[in-house]
Amino acid sequence: MTEVDTTTLDALVARLERAAEQLRTGDLSADAAAGLVEDAAGVASQASAELERMARAAQQEPIPGQDSLL
Repeated sequence: MTEVDTTTLDALVARLERAAEQLRTGDLSADAAAGLVEDAAGVASQASAELERMARAAQQEPIPGQDSLL
């Protein structure tokens, strides 16, 4: 099985974690918090797409020990 590159997903997760931390502090105005939540939703959508891409790529790899008969 090949090593999976999670660099993009890791970066997206880090952005979501930073956004969550900013929201938890309570230091943002209502407008700033709303904008941050909207941005986080977009990042979450990107992360979902990346996970889907990774899952499709993993399905194309043969299972270890399950070589082709022909």
